[in-house]
Amino acid sequence: MPADPREELLLYLQDHHVMTLATQGPDGPWAAAVFYVNEGPDVYFLSAPSTRHARNLATDGRVAATVQEDYSDWRQIKGIQLEGEVTRLNIVDGVRAAGLFMRKFPFTAECCAEEVISMAMSKIAWYRLRASVLHFVDNSRGFGWRERFESAVLRKALSI
Repeated sequence: MPADPREELLLYLQDHHVMTLATQGPDGPWAAAVFYVNEGPDVYFLSAPSTRHARNLATDGRVAATVQEDYSDWRQIKGIQLEGEVTRLNIVDGVRAAGLFMRKFPFTAECCAEEVISMAMSKIAWYRLRASVLHFVDNSRGFGWRERFESAVLRKALSI
């Protein structure tokens, strides 16, 4: 386990795959699970613009999100809580995000993908969640243990 809690948080984010994204829109609050890839504290995901969460993001980019495993013992609960803003990426940044995504999820690479995945990938948009604050939760250190990290501080430490 890394000694630096910033490294531990970023490794946890890197080692997991699904983020639950909470948005707000005209029909009220909504949560959706999305595959993601991170580059430091920035999180990239894809979604069809027609989904409820993407429609919500088009009008209000403020979000909250979580990354965690499924635990049966509350003393083992570990995860990340994020808050920040999501933006839809332009074509150039989307291509870059797709490259990051393909390294983490090789099945999405066009040359290796099944036709159904290839067709789905052609109908999506790329998004970036730029977290302002991340909280690392680890109940193995005590019930309700949580450490707060400012994203700007993490970016500066990583020089990104």
